[in-house]
Formats: sequence, C-alpha cells, structure tokens
Amino acid sequence: VQLVESGGGLVQSGGSLRLSCAASGFTFRGYAMNWHRQAPGKEREWLAVISSGGTSTNYAESVKGRFTISRDNYMNTVYLQMDSLKPQDTAVYYCSFRGAGAIDYWGQGTQVTVSS
Repeated sequence: VQLVESGGGLVQSGGSLRLSCAASGFTFRGYAMNWHRQAPGKEREWLAVISSGGTSTNYAESVKGRFTISRDNYMNTVYLQMDSLKPQDTAVYYCSFRGAGAIDYWGQGTQVTVSS
C-alpha cells in the first residue's frame, strides 16, 4: 500500500492550491478516502472524507465552503482543492484510508505554507 501526496507549497493568503494523493497497492475504488492536516505544535486534524464512489463528501467546519475533496477512481487519485487560504491553514497535509482490519494507512504528507 502506498499513498503519495503532492501539490503543496508556498501561497499567499487568499490564494489556492490543489493537493493530490496518488494511491497504489490496494483497490482504491473500494475505500473512502480522507484528508487531514497537522500544524506545528498541534494535533492532527481531520478535514474531509469522500465515499468510495465519490458521491458523498463531508467536511470539518474549519474548511467547509473553502476546501473541496474529489477523487478519480480511474487515476487512483484523491484531490483536495483549497481556496481562500489563510495563514492558519499552514500545516502538513496527509491523505489516509482505513483498510481491512481497521488499519489506517497514511501518506508521508505535503507541506502547505500560507503567508500573510
């Protein structure tokens, strides 16, 4: 199983970024996928989930209306479109899923830095 995030970087406040998480080693279309983030000195925060078929999504209040999760089951990739970014969105962003046996799989993360 491998999850590889990309798309992070430095952006000004109010800007946008699109994160990608490329999945391999498992049946991607069979699992809901999540995005999380962890800011320095803070606990990891769940942000969004998308169902296996992509028809259902849910968001944390902190990002609702600004972030959009989507997936492409042909490309085995899940995305996080982040708009209206704020300095407090600065964090390492991770994708994850819960596999068989309730085992959680995580990517290595991608850094997002929002300057004021």
